[in-house]
Amino acid sequence: MFLDEVKIEVAAGKGGDGVVHFRREKYVPRGGPDGGSGGRGGHVVLQVRATMNGLSWYRDKQRFKALPGRNGASSNKTGHGGKDLVLPVPPGTVVRSDQGEVLADLTTEGDQLVVARGGRGGRGNARFATSRQQTPRVAERGEPGEQRSLQLELRLLADIGIVGAPNAGKSTLLAAITEARPKTADYPFTTLQPNLGVAEIDGRRLILADIPGLIEGAHAGAGLGDRFLRHIRRTRVLIHLLDGSAADPLQEMEATNAELAAYDPALARKPRIVAINKIDQPGVLERWPKWREELDRRGLRTLAVSALHRTNVETLLRAAAQTAEAAAPEPAEEVIPIHRPTEESGFAVGRDPDGAWRVSGRGVERAAAMTYWEHDEGVRRFQRSLTRMGIDEALRQAGVRPGDDVRIGEFELEWEE
Repeated sequence: MFLDEVKIEVAAGKGGDGVVHFRREKYVPRGGPDGGSGGRGGHVVLQVRATMNGLSWYRDKQRFKALPGRNGASSNKTGHGGKDLVLPVPPGTVVRSDQGEVLADLTTEGDQLVVARGGRGGRGNARFATSRQQTPRVAERGEPGEQRSLQLELRLLADIGIVGAPNAGKSTLLAAITEARPKTADYPFTTLQPNLGVAEIDGRRLILADIPGLIEGAHAGAGLGDRFLRHIRRTRVLIHLLDGSAADPLQEMEATNAELAAYDPALARKPRIVAINKIDQPGVLERWPKWREELDRRGLRTLAVSALHRTNVETLLRAAAQTAEAAAPEPAEEVIPIHRPTEESGFAVGRDPDGAWRVSGRGVERAAAMTYWEHDEGVRRFQRSLTRMGIDEALRQAGVRPGDDVRIGEFELEWEE
C-alpha cells in the first residue's frame, strides 16, 4: 500500500560520560588527572534515496534512536562517537515539526537533514585541571540527545500529471506511455494510490504520475481526493484525460477543474493538454469535432486518443513533453533553518501539582543531566551554575523555603540556604 504521510519520533544518542581518574604508575606518585572525555552521541539524519517512491518503509516502525557515545577512559582516552542513524526518505519529502512548521523540503538524491543532534560528550577530570586546582574530582556526564516528533509528507516529483474523473482511463494511458503496470479495471476508484511511470521521448526522460480520479468534493476529502491533490502541485504540466464515452465529458472537465481550484488556485492555472480518450468506442469519433471546437474556443490544446489501442499516445506524450519543457519548475517549500539557536540561559520557575517547585529550561536541565551527583565537586559546580544563571534568586523571590523540594528535569533536590 502506498503511504505518503507519516508521523515519526526520533531521538539522538546521548553523549558518553567523562570520567574521574588519576594517573597511577610506579615512581610517579603525583601523576595528576587523566580522566578522558566521552564521545558525541549519534545524530538522526534524513537522507533522500531516489529509489524510494513512498513512505511505506515507515509503516511498521515510527520510533528511531541513534547510538550513544562511548564513555571516556583513563590515560586521557576519549570515547568513540555514536554512529549516526540515517533514515531514507523519497524525493519530494516535506519535513514538518510537530507544531507544523516546515523544516525542509528534500527533493534531490543525497540531500540530508539533521533532525536530532546527538549530545556532546561529558568532559573528564583532566579537562578541569588548572594551576589552582591540580587534582579536580569532577567530571561531566554526557549531554542527552535531542528528541522530537516529525511529520513526513510526500509530494511526488513528476514532470507530467494525469488527472481526470474516475474511470477516464488514466492508468491505462500511463501503462501505454510507460513501462508502469498499474492495476486497471472497468469500475470507478480502481486507482486508490498514485502510480508513477518513466517514459522517453526524443531523447528526454520524463516521469509521469497517474493521480486517482477526482470527484465533486475531492478538495474536502470525498473519494480520498484531498490526500492525493497535493501530488499534482509538483508537476509542470497536466494531461487532463476525459472519458469520451461519458454523456458530457466537458461537464466532467469543469467539475475536475473546480476541485483543483478549490484545493489550490495555482493548480487551476497549470499548463495542461486536454485529451479525449476512448475514440475506439462507437460514437466517440463522431462527437469529437464538436468537443474540439469548444475546447479550441477556450484556448485549450486538445487531442483525441485511445489509451487501450495506443492511438495518438506518442503524439500526446510529445506535446506534454514540449509543454513541460517550457513551463517553470514548481518552487520548493520555503526552507526554515533546521536548528535554531536556543536561549540556554532561559528558565522558568513554577509549581508541580503536588506543591514541589519546578525549574524548567534547556540550559539548566542539561546542566543537571550532565552532573555527577555522587561527586561533591560536581554538586558544588552545579550550585554555582544555578547562582550564575539567576535561578537561586528567582526561587527566593518566588517564596522557596528550606526543606522544599526543587525539581529540575528528572532530578529532585532539597532546598537549603
